[in-house]
Amino acid sequence: MTTPDCLIIGGGVIGLSLAYDLAQHGLRVRIVDRQEVGREASWAGAGILPATGPDEAHHPLDQLRVLSHQLHPQWAASLFEATGIDNGYRQCGGIYLARSHGEAAALGGLVGLMREERIEIDRLTPSMLTDLEPALRPLAESGNLRAAYRLPTESQLRNPDHLQALLKVTRDLGVEFALGTRIASFEIEQGQVRAAISEKNERLTASRFCLTAGAWTRQLLEPLELPNGILPVKGQMVMFRCQRPPLQHILNEGPRYVVPREDGRVLVGSTEEEVGFQKQTTPEALQELAELGRQLVDPLNTAVIEKSWAGLRPGSFDGLPYLGQVPNLDNVYVAAGHFRNGLFLSPATAVVMGRLIRGENTRIDLSPFHPGRG
Repeated sequence: MTTPDCLIIGGGVIGLSLAYDLAQHGLRVRIVDRQEVGREASWAGAGILPATGPDEAHHPLDQLRVLSHQLHPQWAASLFEATGIDNGYRQCGGIYLARSHGEAAALGGLVGLMREERIEIDRLTPSMLTDLEPALRPLAESGNLRAAYRLPTESQLRNPDHLQALLKVTRDLGVEFALGTRIASFEIEQGQVRAAISEKNERLTASRFCLTAGAWTRQLLEPLELPNGILPVKGQMVMFRCQRPPLQHILNEGPRYVVPREDGRVLVGSTEEEVGFQKQTTPEALQELAELGRQLVDPLNTAVIEKSWAGLRPGSFDGLPYLGQVPNLDNVYVAAGHFRNGLFLSPATAVVMGRLIRGENTRIDLSPFHPGRG
């Protein structure tokens, strides 16, 4: 490849999605990553795609959410057509539960906000819940259920399959990869980055640069002297293996969730721990997650735990991602800090950042996400 139009530093779902968008528009793209692509938060998540309302959102974050909700089925179909890889996109619906009065009050507030956004949502009685999901009958009849709602348009996909589809389609579109390459510094001249310099003193040039390294983006921004609030937040997960899927819907209880796969696997997550870049699992957290799954879904009491893991989400100090051009450097961009919504927001992030990098109208106001906000 001659000098790429864009060097993307970070090969997770945000970087791969951006490369996909840029390559489709004819740009020459190279992705740099310190390891294999998609090995951090992108791989570790559960693949939940929340429901959104119609295309009438006012806040830019909600506009990104609506756009991603619209794009995911389109991308799933396009990726399957281009690669033959089914990324597991399914509109399975989601059920939101509360087992205490406090949780019910919080859920009621959330439901009110969802209805303001015109998200389709139905309240469920215990009998309606068991009709939808017989595996929840013990929970429904326990007397502990305080509230239940169904969101029919909540969806899911399988993170590893989605990443494999993106990797294949980007390679087929001519995207180059420099894997096992860790960026240490940048060569800056006259308000532009001329090259990214690796730890092995390799000089990687490009017309434009975009930092999409998730929780590690903070380290990339340090040599650019840009203060930012990106921080790693550990999330742990357990995976049960059942002979057949015990339920169809995603279950949500506060920040925790249960996600059934069509092959009988069931994911239960997740924790939120600010422990730096330490991503080992802990017996206490895994036990707590396993017990949650067994309390909600009766068949999990006889299922085996097949696997457990942890990942580091890129949090931000104000809950908003960093999207936009780096101040005082007119050819450097950032797309990071999506926290729990990286996979969900990845197609909209790619489309909007692709427009910005190509000099087009982004159509969504990116000022709330400005990388220079601290």
